[in-house]
Amino acid sequence: LFRSTWFGCGYVPKGPGTAGSVAAIAIGIFLAHYANAIPMTFFWLAALMLRPAVWAAGKVATELATEDPQIVVVDEVVGQWTTLIGATALNWKSWLLALILFRVFDIWKPYPVRRLEKLEGGLGIIADDVMAGIYGALVLRALGWFNLY
Repeated sequence: LFRSTWFGCGYVPKGPGTAGSVAAIAIGIFLAHYANAIPMTFFWLAALMLRPAVWAAGKVATELATEDPQIVVVDEVVGQWTTLIGATALNWKSWLLALILFRVFDIWKPYPVRRLEKLEGGLGIIADDVMAGIYGALVLRALGWFNLY
């Protein structure tokens, strides 16, 4: 439960998904500043978290008998880190853009994001956010190519 709520972020009363995304960005900033993380670091973080995230999200969904419990925000963390893979630079503008882009695609759910959330259990909870993160990463990369951050 602790991992699925991303250390309690899922219990934020208003906007737990945004709280999970902000926590993911905060961890990213910390890693960039203190461990010289680069955008590819977030590929590895997302990849390493994928399996445990699917398991944790599925377990909580089963325990609460809900398809996508609002308290589960580990999906936002994985999706947010997926968006950061597309950054061409890590600075305040890219952090902010990554946050906004991921949240927009996660809320909007363009094809096939909405379809992926219909997958069973934890896989559906996580897969739609990974796809929203991929869309965010592509737009973030394009904006970086045009030196817009």
